[in-house]
This record gives sequence, C-alpha cells and structure tokens, in this order.
Amino acid sequence: MDLIRRSLLVYGLLGAVWVLVFGWQVEEHLRVKEAARTDLRNRSKDIANTLSALIRGMRFRGAIPKERLEPVLKELISGRTNELVKSSELISIDLLNAANESVASAGRPIDLQREDFLQQGEHWGQRSVTLVNPVDLAASLSSEGVTNTFIPPLSELTNRVSEPGREFPRRGPPPDEMGSSNAPASLATNSPPPGGRDGRPREPGGRSRRPFWMRGMDEKELQSLIAKRTLHGLVLTLSTEGIEAAATRDLWLRTMIILLATAAALGSSLAWRNLAKSSELQLRLVRASEMNTHLKEMNLAAAGLAHETRNPLNIIRGLAQMISKQPGTAAEIQRKSRDIIDEADKVAAQLNEFINYSRPREVRRSKLALSSLVNEVVRALNYDLEEKKISLQIKGEQLSIEADDQLLRQALFNLLLNAIQAVAAGGEIQVVAEKRNATEALIEVRDNGPGVPPERRTEIFKPYFTTQKEGTGLGLAVVQQIVLAHGWEVECLANEPQGAVFRITHLKLAA
Repeated sequence: MDLIRRSLLVYGLLGAVWVLVFGWQVEEHLRVKEAARTDLRNRSKDIANTLSALIRGMRFRGAIPKERLEPVLKELISGRTNELVKSSELISIDLLNAANESVASAGRPIDLQREDFLQQGEHWGQRSVTLVNPVDLAASLSSEGVTNTFIPPLSELTNRVSEPGREFPRRGPPPDEMGSSNAPASLATNSPPPGGRDGRPREPGGRSRRPFWMRGMDEKELQSLIAKRTLHGLVLTLSTEGIEAAATRDLWLRTMIILLATAAALGSSLAWRNLAKSSELQLRLVRASEMNTHLKEMNLAAAGLAHETRNPLNIIRGLAQMISKQPGTAAEIQRKSRDIIDEADKVAAQLNEFINYSRPREVRRSKLALSSLVNEVVRALNYDLEEKKISLQIKGEQLSIEADDQLLRQALFNLLLNAIQAVAAGGEIQVVAEKRNATEALIEVRDNGPGVPPERRTEIFKPYFTTQKEGTGLGLAVVQQIVLAHGWEVECLANEPQGAVFRITHLKLAA
C-alpha cells in the first residue's frame, strides 16, 4: 500500500508539472502572437506618419496635388520609399474624405461599402488586417499648418474653366492676389492668413480672393469641392503573412517543447514504474529465496524421513512373510499377511519415487546411441507389455545425442510406464526419434489411450497429480525435472485420432 501511495504521488506530481509546462507554452505562444500584432500596429503608425510627412513635403500653393501623390503612394506600397515597410507587407492605402469616399488610393482596392470599415479600429481578415485611422492624419497635417485638401485633377480643372461665362485662368497667381510670387494661398490652415476670419484672402471691397483655378466657381461649388477633397480619414491594409509565419514557427517550437515535456514525463513515469517493480521483485525474490531455503530444508528432512521409514517397513514386510510361510498357519492369517506385504510394497514404491524426486539432478553428459537406449528400456518393461498384450513400435532415425545415461533412461522408463498404464489391453505404443534441425533432435512417446484433456496438459507434470488409479503422481514430475536439468522441453499433446503424445525437444545431437 505504501508503494501504491508513493506511485500515485509521483504520477500526480509528474502530471502537474506537465500541465504547468503545457499552460506556460500556450501562454507564451499567445504572447508571441500578440507581440507580432503589436509590432504590425506600430509599423502602421509609422507608415501613417511617413505618409503625413510625404504630404507635407508635396504641398503646392497650400494644397496637395493628387497627380503627384498617388505615384508616391504606389512607391510606398512597393517598400522602396521607406525602410519601415517590408516588401509586400503594405497591400493598400486609401485616403478618405468626411463622407468616407476615396480621395486618393494605391494598391489593392478596398471595399468601402462594408459597414465594418466605416468604424475606426482594426479589422482582421484571414491573411490581412485593415486599420482605419491608425493616426489622425487630418490633425497631423493641420498641426503643421498644411492644408489637407487635394487639388483636383487637371482635366477636371480644364472642364470647369472652359464653361461659358467663366474666365480662363492665368498661369500664375497675380502679385496683387497672392501677395508675392513665393507666398502660396491656403485653403484651410490652423493660422488664418491676413484677410478674413475664414482664412481666405480678401479682395478689395471685402470679397474673398481665391486661387486662379477656383475663380470660376460659386460659393456652393467651392464648399462642395473642399468637402470632397479634404482629408478626413486614412485606411491601411497590411499583410499578416509575416505574423502567421512567425506564429507558425513559434507554434512548432512550443509543440516540440510540449512533446519533449510529454516524453520526459512518460519516461519518468516508466522509470518510476520500473523502479517500483524492481523493488517489488527484489522483495519477492528475497521472500522466495527464504522460502526456497525453507523448502530445501523440509525436502532434506522429508527425504531423510522417507529413507528412515523404509527400514521398519522392510522389517514389517519380512515379519509378514515369515508368518505367512510358517507351517500350520491358518488360511485367514496367511491372507492377511499377504495383504500386509502388498501394502508395504506400495508404500515402499512411493517412498522410492519420493526419494528419487527429491534427489538433486546432476547431469553428466556423454554420447549416447538413442535407439540402443530405447531398446534397453523397452526390454525392462517387456513383462508389463506382454501382460496387457500391448504392441510397441520403435520408429525413427539412428541418432546419437549428448545426455546423462541414467537420467535419460529413467525419463523414458517413466514415460513408457505411464503409457502402459494409460492404454487398454491390446493397445498400441510408439516411440519415435527424429531430427528437428542440424543440431537438435526430438523423441516422442505416443499411445492410443484415452488421452489427456487440454485443461490438464500443463498440470499433469505437477507432483502428486495423476489420472491413473494406481499412479503415485510423481512419475511425470520426475520426467520434467530431468528434462529441465538438461535444458530440454517436454509437453503433452493430443494424438489423433485418439490418445496422447509426450514430446521431448531440444535434444542436442552429438558430433
């Protein structure tokens, strides 16, 4: 119980450590993904700041020429104008007015009709992210005193000034309207220029002075144009493939760490299990060694007791023989004396088998002719064979093996005697010896008796287990003892169509 409790404690501790490592790796992976997203957000702000700097550097007479800006936006997307932008990372740029309409754009078109794009913030897709107003571009431009209004395309200006009743614009601003040739007019700045409060230059008489390309417009058209061309929002679309690649690499790293932690936990569990089993086996081995020593002592004492019992038993048998042979002994006394002699013989036979079984087996190998040894054993049992009129056949090859002569004789004697007891009168027994391979042989004793049930074929070699009325249950146990002492194997099989087969294998052929 103590070992089981310790094992449960160790397994629980290993499981808790594994859970901690797993949770730690999951948290680190999420942190790496969030750090990559934060880095992408910061780059979007840098791109927006770069864009505002480009717009400030491209102003023309207080306004921003669209024809010059869009090529620069394309260069920004290509990554050649800013080291902060990696190649193919920036997908699209869109500058919006107050009505969320595109004023200038570059790159892949953005679906501005989607409602989610009308809200500021981040819109993460499968392979890209769209950021609406990463910085307030309008505020950034106004803080620098730069008008964030685009000049319409030249074709639009040409159409406007060519309408009937409108004056064709001059190439440059007149000195009296612009103040000087180097001082551009401003449409919308934080610091209004001299003139009216709305920041527009005033003509003599209180009228606002307009740039030459706006002179043909009335006030309503002018306000509409300013509303359409004034920057109000910024939309950037950036690729998330870099984030996904970094997340994938980190995921593989975390997975490997988790797998290593799993392997370490399993290895530690197996190591502890083997250690616990080794400790248990060592304990059992010590107990078995103590039991074996105790059994050896009991076996020695039982063998000595059996040996000492034979002497008084022989005396009893001798006295019974003397009584039965005395002249004038009554017939009843003679009959009882013969019964005493028979019972004494049975007990003596059992004692001899027990002493033989308890005797240590010391194998002295020599070269033996197997067929000659079998014939000698058969001759020793010839009386029993003739008494039951049993037919015995010896088959197989002429083989020479390495074995202990006396022990092999005793094993074959016990197997043949078991077969003689098993078959009925007029039965058949076969002894077969043959090669199994180039170095090993086998020998079989077959009979046509009742056979052995499958569930008893392993128990039949146990001491004192017998299926015969006259058997002692030690004959086959002695056979197994001799076989194991030689390093052989013995098994009981079925003999088709009837009977049993006792097979001894792994007999070593003599050179």
